[in-house]
Amino acid sequence: MARLQAYRAVVGGKRRGNKPGPTAEIIANARRLIFAAVAFFLAGTVSHADPGAFTGMAGNWSGGGTITLDDGSTERVRCRATYAVRADGDGLNQTLTCASDSFKFNLASNVIAQRGALSGTWSESIRNASGNLEGRGGGGHFNVVANGPGFSAHISLTTRGNKQSVVIKSDGAFRVTSISLTRS
Repeated sequence: MARLQAYRAVVGGKRRGNKPGPTAEIIANARRLIFAAVAFFLAGTVSHADPGAFTGMAGNWSGGGTITLDDGSTERVRCRATYAVRADGDGLNQTLTCASDSFKFNLASNVIAQRGALSGTWSESIRNASGNLEGRGGGGHFNVVANGPGFSAHISLTTRGNKQSVVIKSDGAFRVTSISLTRS
């Protein structure tokens, strides 16, 4: 009879005499609770410590600045930008339209960030120009080189809250464009 009870206990997944006491159950539950709390806080820390490179840039921006043309003259320029940021913050679609009294450009770009490295494509519709982007950045500071057939530009972009500054240095029809934008 004792063997039959032992057999039934083993088959049922339980061994006789191994029933945990109330103290053991409390400790096991406390361990589970501590593990869940640690996992929750670590997950929150990782996502908070590693935001996407373009996090906080989405929206419509506008402002102005100056453009220095290839003849050395300067003009005031007005600009509008729209940034669409991928949900993880590491992808950006951008449009930038700027116009002065004698100059206008419509720039579109698609950029991906991976561990601080930026890569993507750009196009300018008025001059039917396009090319590639490469650079580094994150945390609101970006330095990028845009290359295409017969064109190269260095772009520096800094975002702090709802303020953004863009400096484009080129060897094309304009030499330097310095723009300050505000998110609307």
